[in-house]
Amino acid sequence: MGIKYSLLIVVALIAGVCLGVEVLGLNFLFGVVIPYLAFALFLCGLIYRVIKWGKTPVPFRIPTTCGQQKSLDWIKSNQIDNPHTTAGVVGRMFLEILFFRSLFRNTSAQLIGGKVSYQWEKWLWLAGLVFHWSFLIIVIRHLRFFLDPVPGFVNLLASLDGLFQVSLQAVYITGFAILAAVTYLFIRRVLIPQVRYVSLPADYFPLLIIFGIALTGVLMRYFIRVDVAGVKELTIGLVTFNPTVPENIGILFFIHLFLVSVLFAYFPFSKLVHMGGIFLSPTRNMANNNRMVRHVNPWNYPVKVHTYEEYEDDFRDKMKSVGLPVDKE
Repeated sequence: MGIKYSLLIVVALIAGVCLGVEVLGLNFLFGVVIPYLAFALFLCGLIYRVIKWGKTPVPFRIPTTCGQQKSLDWIKSNQIDNPHTTAGVVGRMFLEILFFRSLFRNTSAQLIGGKVSYQWEKWLWLAGLVFHWSFLIIVIRHLRFFLDPVPGFVNLLASLDGLFQVSLQAVYITGFAILAAVTYLFIRRVLIPQVRYVSLPADYFPLLIIFGIALTGVLMRYFIRVDVAGVKELTIGLVTFNPTVPENIGILFFIHLFLVSVLFAYFPFSKLVHMGGIFLSPTRNMANNNRMVRHVNPWNYPVKVHTYEEYEDDFRDKMKSVGLPVDKE
């Protein structure tokens, strides 16, 4: 049911764009107003989530570890999987953020012949890596629509991404790579019974939105041409807060832009916000130095205590009257 609901929502969103632009002529609404609202919601929502995470108390050191902790000098510790220094934490975060090291070590459990068998989930790691890196490169490559002049590193990245050419036209590898990765992640979630059982509409919806964004982008690039100069004029106007909507840009671009806006607005309230959460996760960003440093809860407040000596001073006579032993006569 989660697939049906998510698919119906995405189809309804696309149909709404077609109706609004082609029939009602709401080009300014879909080209300017909705993108501004989506970006404002994205920015405010992300700031809210980060502040909320930052205010969450962490009274204990709770790093996730899977290696030998630092103890005696003659016992070799694992500097990455069980870091006890800031340098080790930085190295661990670097490998986690850029190469998904924990996902690389992920295994799946299956019951084969009455015995539990563990298998390496290498394809999930590879699909996740391809998806995230392709998404990042595509976002950076799209900066050429928002900046004038275009920075040199953006042109360099675009030239490397479009290294292959077909009929004198550069073919961007990341466009097809992200489509393949999203398709694999979607099919895996549908075909594997254990994954399908725990999947909700919130799991399918972002995959379908991202697939729609990538697909419309590929269609505009290679099959259904749009007015690139008009698109550049629109995006520059959005950045400079002097928005204009040129004529004859094409409905496909408005669908693409609207799906991007939906993704931006949905981002802070979904699982996709792990992009920022990974940096604030105490299970990843804390050093496991419990044997070397006493970790005192910084949120502790002074508590007035009543010691036994004070208790005996208050009730010594009554304790003696009922025969209870006392330290002082």
